[in-house]
Amino acid sequence: MKVKMLFVLSLCFVVTCFAQQKRAIPQAEATTASVYYLIRHAEKDRSDKSNKNPDLTEKGKERAAKWAAIFENVPFDAVYSTDYNRTQQTAQPTATAKELSIQSYNPYQLKMTTFLSETKGKTVLIVGHSNTTPAFVNRLIGKETYESIADDNNGNVYIVTITETSKSVQVLTIN
Repeated sequence: MKVKMLFVLSLCFVVTCFAQQKRAIPQAEATTASVYYLIRHAEKDRSDKSNKNPDLTEKGKERAAKWAAIFENVPFDAVYSTDYNRTQQTAQPTATAKELSIQSYNPYQLKMTTFLSETKGKTVLIVGHSNTTPAFVNRLIGKETYESIADDNNGNVYIVTITETSKSVQVLTIN
């Protein structure tokens, strides 16, 4: 139990440091820095293979709550999610904690130029899927770097920071 608590506290510290990253950017760029946190939905119910829109399992609900705790000190301005039960349920605890509504997006119809313009200078959580999350990261940074997430991995967080002069990505796996 002590090890688990120490891990959670350490993780919160690391994420808080990333949240402070916006403040470390030179003043000239600080007003235009955009920070995106991208995660895959938590564990979904796989009991009915024909169900294309399953809910989260109990373990998935626990992970969604843990994401909210991990992101406690991240000053989100917006929360985006695809329009599926599992992604909405993953985003909801964080959105509720931040008193934000979830904005639905379609990863296949998203106009990246418009999205970047609308979120410029903001800190945004984006919840997607094993294939759409890395693809979204690739579109944000303008190059094909990240492949689909393994089907048993629900713990990656991609932190993309975009300024007027640079784009960077940090990837953490939190299990």
